[in-house]
Amino acid sequence: MKRILPVASLALSLIFQGVVAQTPAAAPASVAGARGGGQPKKAPTPPPITAKRAELEKIKERTTQIEALVKDLKAKRASPELVADVEVYAHAGRMLMECPDMFTNQGAIDRAFTTLDQGIERGKQLQANRPQWNQGRRQIHAYVSEIDGAVLPYGVALPENYDASKPTRLYVTLHGRANTQTETEFITSFLNRKASNPPVADQGQIGLDCFGRINGAGWHWAGERDVFESIAAVKKRFNIDDKRIVIRGFSQGGEGSWHISLHHPDRFVAAEIGAGTVSHTAEQRPELLPFQRSTLRIWENISEWALNIHNLPLAGHDGENDPGQLESSLRARAQLEKEGYPSVGEPDYLRSQGVPGLWMVSKETGHGTSPLVRQRLDAFLKEHVDQGQSSPERIRFVTYTTRYNRSYWVTVDRLGKHYERAEVDAQRAGGGASYAIKTNNVTRLALRETASAREIKIDGQTLKVKSAPEITLERNGSAWQMVNNGPASGLHKMHALQGPIDDAFLDPFLLVRPTGTPWNDAVNQQALRTLARFDRMWGRFFRGHPFVKDDRDVTEADFAKYHIVLFGDPGSNSWIAKLNGKLPITWTKQRVTLGGQTFAASENYPAMIYPNPLNPTKYVVLNTGLTINDRGYNGDYGTPEWGDYAVVKVHAGAEVPDLVTGGLFDENWQLGDGVMGRAVGGAK
Repeated sequence: MKRILPVASLALSLIFQGVVAQTPAAAPASVAGARGGGQPKKAPTPPPITAKRAELEKIKERTTQIEALVKDLKAKRASPELVADVEVYAHAGRMLMECPDMFTNQGAIDRAFTTLDQGIERGKQLQANRPQWNQGRRQIHAYVSEIDGAVLPYGVALPENYDASKPTRLYVTLHGRANTQTETEFITSFLNRKASNPPVADQGQIGLDCFGRINGAGWHWAGERDVFESIAAVKKRFNIDDKRIVIRGFSQGGEGSWHISLHHPDRFVAAEIGAGTVSHTAEQRPELLPFQRSTLRIWENISEWALNIHNLPLAGHDGENDPGQLESSLRARAQLEKEGYPSVGEPDYLRSQGVPGLWMVSKETGHGTSPLVRQRLDAFLKEHVDQGQSSPERIRFVTYTTRYNRSYWVTVDRLGKHYERAEVDAQRAGGGASYAIKTNNVTRLALRETASAREIKIDGQTLKVKSAPEITLERNGSAWQMVNNGPASGLHKMHALQGPIDDAFLDPFLLVRPTGTPWNDAVNQQALRTLARFDRMWGRFFRGHPFVKDDRDVTEADFAKYHIVLFGDPGSNSWIAKLNGKLPITWTKQRVTLGGQTFAASENYPAMIYPNPLNPTKYVVLNTGLTINDRGYNGDYGTPEWGDYAVVKVHAGAEVPDLVTGGLFDENWQLGDGVMGRAVGGAK
């Protein structure tokens, strides 16, 4: 697989000439607080230091040595998991060389040397077939991400009396804001960390600390992917009880835990969320167009997803003197009360009635947790983890997108309209023989665990059904009917094929670089600048680099494996030429036509997402990576700027073009009425 590293190659060239230009770290804590973080004011962070030439040479030397060891180990067909445990140190060294301005002090540089030495020692141990790092209670391991091939670390803490023969509960912990937490700092911090204060009780759990690709845009995008890939990696190495996995986090880790738990309510036995950041994008950005505001509902508003606590035991806690963070729990609890689930108890210790929500406040505490609340949290986790997950008789589930569409035995396959509230209230009785279901804004619904089903009452209609492991229902007008299981025929928005543009980057994707003669050179050059910026931002903040190929090197296997992201125009990119006429745009040398609007092709071009006509199970994306702004990569939330489609205009010398118009396709991937919106300026 070919890659491009535009920043890395330029930066390394400058580094070893002794003239490194510093890039400011994005979204420091004070800036993020302005977006709703609400963190206490801290003393100003000293500016990053510049590593000396000799220090960078030492990092390069150690990294090269680890890379040679990895090459030898792969040639000898050593265990891929153990090789990854070595290669993660080489990856860490490469990222340090690429982003040397992320060193915050001399200690970070010194720790980098020590950490890279660990990687060399690991390589030698594995060469001798005597790996020692998988012993002891605190261990650093790694996995190779499917999304971009990055080799990323995670930390594992074993309980005092760990028994590998027995399935073990797992506590997944998401760290707080860590704008400059490089791989070496993560590894060093985890291996040397003392117990938290107050410590989490040892209840026989394995602890998993996720790296999160630094901040992972507040544990979204690649940060979200990191959580699930880390869990999968741990399950390959340790005996994990699938019914006893907890997600927990504090501060920005609380923000991530809100997002991941409420969007995946059947993946965890319980959630513990402290001081989670709240988004204020809607209030802070009045210039957002209606289609841009629609996509905020994907995950920016915690309260709009709070009903999913119905089937997810969740404890929210905050410091009494931390009002900015306290807001997250207040919003979620207030929404549950609107849904008909009031809270009772003392103001600092409330329980939601009818759903497993618990709300606590650490008295006389700022951005932290009191010993009393920690004790109550431990009791909450023990209660629900001891019970383990079981399939509920009643499910209440809310979503705004088919990307997040499942809770236990209910899956929402299609919506009436994306980004509007869709809800399922499903209850079974008689050992699963009868079902009573109410829906809103749902047009296709899959039910599992239906081997005993005989009757389904849905939205006032009664269906006699034949039992099967899975039953799929589809709504035609006001009437529901049984249909064949599996994807619906025709072109529809469905799970992981619903947009917006940014959705393509939650799964493995391939950037395709043009090599031909462009129709319009200004357009082609702008597309190449956009590609280079995306690669640079992804590398810096998501700690890897996208897979990249020239258009002439792309194969049919690539279309089967990846979402394909094409840059250029029909003249410069052969795959855009092959798809021209198969997408809902008209693109000639002279003009671009979209939704009845025509734009001069000399300076305007399309950026969009669409089911790939060459493989409709994957996306094709034109001329853009993530459409979030720069701060969104390392802040709390990254707001999709361009919807499903856009026409953008060349901005000479700029990395990002100007957004001219954009919008959302309808549920059948067609241009609907009134969905386009005009804008001035781009997502910079």
